[in-house]
Amino acid sequence: MPEYTIYLGSDHRGFEDRKELKPLLEGCHQFLRIEDLGPKRLDPEDDFNDIAITVASAVLGNEHSFGVLICGSAHGVCMQANRIKGIRAINALTPESAVAGREDDYANVLCLSGDNFSAEEMEKIVKAFCHARPKTDEKYQRRVQKLDDDSKWPGGEA
Repeated sequence: MPEYTIYLGSDHRGFEDRKELKPLLEGCHQFLRIEDLGPKRLDPEDDFNDIAITVASAVLGNEHSFGVLICGSAHGVCMQANRIKGIRAINALTPESAVAGREDDYANVLCLSGDNFSAEEMEKIVKAFCHARPKTDEKYQRRVQKLDDDSKWPGGEA
């Protein structure tokens, strides 16, 4: 099994949660590497957009990786990450919803709410997400391909 990486990132509202979550994930698997992409210091004026782009870009550059983004609601980072072609970000509320997003929709970025979850609750959701494997049935592959099909969007070539 190849080493895989979890890229962690947050905005100011997820800053403390990210710091608490990282040690809970480290060492949980011999092939896991955690890379904390920041921010390094708390900035109450930061924008969720910047860290979402940073984490999503890292995931695109490493086939054996996942992203975990934390902001207050998880909505902002999820919306920003999903604007990047090839990223399939989900806002999971339970370990079961994280597994479904990974298995059925090939999610590669997990977005979590710092306002609604403790680090221990996030740990359960992240571990469920990372241990799930995408289903290989043709229908799931077809659906994921459609996510990146520009011709289906307004203004695209049909």
